[in-house]
Amino acid sequence: MPDISRVGVLGCGLMGSGIAQATATAGFPTVVRDVEAGLLARGEGTIVKSLDKLVEKSKLAPAARAGALERLTFTTDLARLHDCDLIVEAVTEDLAIKTELWRALDPRCPPETIFASNTSSLSIGVMAAATARPDRFIGLHFFNPVPLMPLVEVVRAVGTSPAVVERTMAFARRLGKEPITARDRSGFVVNRLLVPYLLDAMRALEQGVGSAADIDRGMQLGCGHPMGPLALADFVGLDTLARIAAIMYDEYGEPRFAPPPLLRRMVAAGLHGRKSGRGFYDYASDPPHPIDLGL
Repeated sequence: MPDISRVGVLGCGLMGSGIAQATATAGFPTVVRDVEAGLLARGEGTIVKSLDKLVEKSKLAPAARAGALERLTFTTDLARLHDCDLIVEAVTEDLAIKTELWRALDPRCPPETIFASNTSSLSIGVMAAATARPDRFIGLHFFNPVPLMPLVEVVRAVGTSPAVVERTMAFARRLGKEPITARDRSGFVVNRLLVPYLLDAMRALEQGVGSAADIDRGMQLGCGHPMGPLALADFVGLDTLARIAAIMYDEYGEPRFAPPPLLRRMVAAGLHGRKSGRGFYDYASDPPHPIDLGL
């Protein structure tokens, strides 16, 4: 198999733009594809803003910023990814959407192209089965914010080639990341442990164990966590968390993975956390203050 030298990224949202920034900064020509020009423009703006902050903090040289931007190409045309050695998908956490995209992309790419999904909870093997390359299909789960978080979970499905695992691990290290391996089970390593913790914090709030502020402060000061569980849930996105929890509950059937009623009600009310401006906290103020949820 040839070395990975050109990368494609499917999706230019929060995760996709972060992955594209990381690959371009590491020296890889990167093609970013999304369905609308407006989404691409928004993602490009996010990348520029992130790179500017790194330069401002002296964590990136101005020349490196310029080089990263030069290596980025944005397109709505799926066929533009035909010559990529590795394609990382970071679209909505919906299995039907992801598999449809892989089916469309599979015949457009050479057999040696590696397909990787950034999913945090869906089956790599099921997605791989939608293609003619299950041996070259792998999970590559980055963490938000991608340019700053060092961890990448490399997920091997039943049919993934050991050589592809090795190449993907080497690629992650070339990005300056620290990869760990995980089995193809929903949630992998981190979310398998993290999601029940976040959901338990919501149940504690629901049951009146403590206020949102006290639950968060308790875990920060008592366990040394940099962010409390409810603030972290807001950062992840409550709608995203509810979707991941439902997927994990479907797989494992264990009550600890089930989205609590409070989480479902908040998502239905449009309280999605930081990205919507309100979740367990109201982000219109600085510092954010807890919202009265009528509990």
